[in-house]
Amino acid sequence: MTELEVYTKSYLGITRPDDMQLLMEKFKVTTMKKGEYFLKTGRYCDKLSFVQSGLIRVYALSDDREVTQWISSKGFFVTDLASLVFNVPARWTIQTLSDVELYTISKEDYHNLKHHVPQWPELEKLFIAKCFTMLEDRIFSHLSMSAEERYQLLFEQQPDLFNQVPLQYLASMLGMTPETFSRVRKKMME
Repeated sequence: MTELEVYTKSYLGITRPDDMQLLMEKFKVTTMKKGEYFLKTGRYCDKLSFVQSGLIRVYALSDDREVTQWISSKGFFVTDLASLVFNVPARWTIQTLSDVELYTISKEDYHNLKHHVPQWPELEKLFIAKCFTMLEDRIFSHLSMSAEERYQLLFEQQPDLFNQVPLQYLASMLGMTPETFSRVRKKMME
């Protein structure tokens, strides 16, 4: 069973084998090399991918600096959701930080799932609610937690990132300057 099947079964609750098979047929295995772009700001997003292996950074330019919104790793989806769903130009640039293996569904197949999987509208609502909840959690942590608490939370949730991702990207994702991140990191290691 692939990571995508495990995720789909446990988080979305697909139970009928026929629905699972049909859904898995729509996702195609794709690979990307380190440094390739999944999407660039201003273009239209035409796919949704699930990360089977590797790392992908979601970022934007703000006042001549890059702001990292998220690092997608194994077990996470990656897309520009507003562009995918509402057909607007992408806000985010999405670039691989390593070689990656993805399960990718095209925008067309994504939108047509409702015709093939009877419970898809319910499942899609649940999927988008989970995305929204993750966003709410990140906003809450930025508004209510200290830099040390945000660092510790990310370290507890995704410790592998700290050995695989340039620290300035993690600092940006946590809403810190690289200098603050270094001070917090040093303090946490003591």
